[in-house]
Amino acid sequence: MDATLWDASPGWLNTASYGLPPRRAFEALQAMLSDWRVGRTSWEGWDGSTGRARDAYARLIGVAPADVCVGAQVSQVLAPVAVALAGRRFLVPEEEFTSNLFPWLVAGEVRTAPAAALAERVDRSVDAVAFSLVQSATGAVADYAGVVAAARAHGALVIVDATQACGWLPFDGMLADVVVTGGYKWLMAPRGAAFAYLAPSLRERMTPYAAGWYAGEDVHASYYGPPLRLAADARRFDISPSWPAYVGAAPALELVEELGVAAIGAHDVALANRFLAGLDRPPGDSAIVTVDVPGAEERLSRAGIRAAVRAGRVRASFHAYTTEADVDAALNALTS
Repeated sequence: MDATLWDASPGWLNTASYGLPPRRAFEALQAMLSDWRVGRTSWEGWDGSTGRARDAYARLIGVAPADVCVGAQVSQVLAPVAVALAGRRFLVPEEEFTSNLFPWLVAGEVRTAPAAALAERVDRSVDAVAFSLVQSATGAVADYAGVVAAARAHGALVIVDATQACGWLPFDGMLADVVVTGGYKWLMAPRGAAFAYLAPSLRERMTPYAAGWYAGEDVHASYYGPPLRLAADARRFDISPSWPAYVGAAPALELVEELGVAAIGAHDVALANRFLAGLDRPPGDSAIVTVDVPGAEERLSRAGIRAAVRAGRVRASFHAYTTEADVDAALNALTS
């Protein structure tokens, strides 16, 4: 993996918190900000990046762009799904990140289960299974195919949060009814870009209560006055995008495509396993690992290593810009 495509300072092992922008994404954003500062151009050029990012996301997860809406955050793009499923019964992992939990707690009845046992807990009492493809807290990779098979066998919907997976873990978005992704982690976009695949069969049950001009069939003919004229596809659930976020998102997602998700994943997991081996831990299958190391926070901070540390438990995450030198520096800090 060519680390020179980024300007990462040594020691960043925290992509699970936020990803670092590729140089081309950062430069695109700086050019946009320069134009905005002096009023050099109109907004239409910036908005072209929204369509590019939508298309790239659709290709990355194997769905049609017409089935993808754009938004700002995961919980926001999930809101119309929650409204459509109000009063239903949801099954969610016990440690699920709350952006994919609170909407269901608001909407209906929630039952939790250990993430590893999710598939076996699906039964006829479950209307929808909502889970992260990769768990934020532990890095555990879900049994995607197993959960989908169990849900389909019992007539349940499948709602997937791919925020900690999309960009390093290949998966088929078409298996689910909903796939949501915050773009600012493994897709390395600015915060404020989020995407959702919404299966057509589910969209028929959803109402775009947040519809504005950008949800129109022709956005340039949707500025003023009735009648209602929304897009016929998933764009009716778009919110007006933050242009800086999408100007940075488009080149970042396109670079992920160029490098290949499988190649990025192989790189990331190899570095994660190098880190685990250095701590005498068995290898895993995730780009996110958590380990208990006494005094970890002070040791890492002293060495200039940036990773998430909670009560002595290290959560380290490795991505395309991470190098073996980064891993070895962290190991030296934790074992010396």
